[in-house]
Amino acid sequence: MAHLLGAEALHLEYPTRVVFDSVTLGIEEGDRIGIVGRNGDGKSSLLGMLAGIKEPNSGRVTVRGGTTIGVLDQADTLADDVTISQAVVGDTPEYEWAGDSRIRDVIEGLLKDLPWDAEIGSLSGGQRRRVSLAKLLTGDWDVIALDEPTNHLDVEAITWLAGHLKKRWSPNSGALMVVTHDRWFLDEICTETWEVHDRIVEPFEGGYAAYILQRVERDRMAAASEAKRQNLAKKELAWLRRGAPARTAKPKFRIDAANELIADVPEIRDKVSLQSLAVSRLGKDVVDLLDVGVTYPTVDGGTREVLRDVEWRIAPGERTGILGVNGAGKSTLLGLISGTVEPTVGRVKRGTTVKVKTLTQRLDELDDVRREPVRVVISRLRTSYTMGSGSKAQELTPGQLLERLGFDSAQLSTPVKDLSGGQQRRLQLLLVLLDQPNVLILDEPTNDLDTDMLAAIEDLLDSWSGTLLVVSHDRYFLERVTDQQFAILDGHLRHLPGGVDEYLRLRHLQTSAPGKSQTAVNTEKKTSSLDGAALRSAQKEVSSLERRIQKLTQQVDKAKTALADHDQSDFAGLGDRMKAISDQQAEIEELELRWFELTEELD
Repeated sequence: MAHLLGAEALHLEYPTRVVFDSVTLGIEEGDRIGIVGRNGDGKSSLLGMLAGIKEPNSGRVTVRGGTTIGVLDQADTLADDVTISQAVVGDTPEYEWAGDSRIRDVIEGLLKDLPWDAEIGSLSGGQRRRVSLAKLLTGDWDVIALDEPTNHLDVEAITWLAGHLKKRWSPNSGALMVVTHDRWFLDEICTETWEVHDRIVEPFEGGYAAYILQRVERDRMAAASEAKRQNLAKKELAWLRRGAPARTAKPKFRIDAANELIADVPEIRDKVSLQSLAVSRLGKDVVDLLDVGVTYPTVDGGTREVLRDVEWRIAPGERTGILGVNGAGKSTLLGLISGTVEPTVGRVKRGTTVKVKTLTQRLDELDDVRREPVRVVISRLRTSYTMGSGSKAQELTPGQLLERLGFDSAQLSTPVKDLSGGQQRRLQLLLVLLDQPNVLILDEPTNDLDTDMLAAIEDLLDSWSGTLLVVSHDRYFLERVTDQQFAILDGHLRHLPGGVDEYLRLRHLQTSAPGKSQTAVNTEKKTSSLDGAALRSAQKEVSSLERRIQKLTQQVDKAKTALADHDQSDFAGLGDRMKAISDQQAEIEELELRWFELTEELD
């Protein structure tokens, strides 16, 4: 493969620290490189130096003659007084750009919901980011450098972007460098991963899953000071290996080595113990949405129905991810649960012991303490926090929790307002957890966090014993911390046995047939390679599986609720009931896997 660009002995430093010390790298045609590392270790600086928009203190970057490099950095450079069309295609006549399939694909994938003649100044930050990304992708580049391209994109747009980048060049041409905390995205598009740490850049073969495996191998042989990162990485690897088959079947992911490494790693969550503790904290009633609908008035004097016919009985210890496009009603649904939104029809029933807390996107919990040092803020909190349950329960002080969330001793004296965005986000989560809610709502919790810190937060949530509801565009995080997913489609709340993949399929049916009702989308016949008796048999089995999954899920919910009425001193009886619940949940997982396999054949 031909050499495109290289870096020789790069040195970068600021007045207070050295970022890189004699880094030498090369990029060849066909490379698809993901850049990971902790916030502040230099990922964006490395990308900037390689792309030619940042100068190192010493060393040099060389580029093969004629090589073009397109860059998406985190700065917003769009002029407010130009339209979307001018920003994306400039003065190119419509008949020219409309005849280019790549440009049409980019516009459809990123800008289909935006008015083509709207001025940039009228757009939100997320919309401006989409325009910047579209402007870049409509160009013809040999190398593309992307800094956090998935920020402000929803699950559908992230999936589209991954597909676009995979087919943009032939396998042995072009090159891609991407800095992102979106681990699903990294695994989907990258063939190599660079970890930035301790003034160096360490290359790993493969995408994110392969990188985690190799990092565990490296960390296992490292000094004792690396023990904490090793344990978190091993736990994440265990989830990767035990997760969806599509993830573990990645090329170059050495399954035998992975199995050996995680042989002594237990399941990431002790579901039965957490379920028992959740029932004891919450009782049998959490929040029930009973035939609920919500309608809002519109500016023209009419009304808009956001949710309708929602029937959802949330169980103690339930861990649910919620999907939906912007404006679908996710915030309204969360508001119904937290009590900030009242239904227009139907009713919401809450258990007497329910205490709901929401981790918002707005950092509201920090408003009153922005000028105070972190040390003063945590000194007013409860003195301990219990992680886990039963024999695995562990008492941690707020300071120990802060350490687990990546704070060092020097940062304890830093005023809250001077913390980075990621540090403020972590402190916000700590304040929410120390308030001891038993129902926790996370609204886009992954913003401003690097991959290591996301793993630490996931580890923290693994031992949290309440009911967890998550809204996130980060597919990896959503699948990692929740056990089931729901979607809001056409105002209805729908369970997704097939998870995010099923959601994307349903959304594709919606958008390809915009005039159809949700009922029509739900029942539409799918094109399939199967035919005749095999097709009818597969469709019949899918319907049977869906009925069985629904029935078992209802039985599990009832059994969980019944635990609250059982004699809590009858440990043998409780153990038998919890084992029965665990067996039913295992059966549901097997049925869902078979359902997923069949729906793949029917697509």
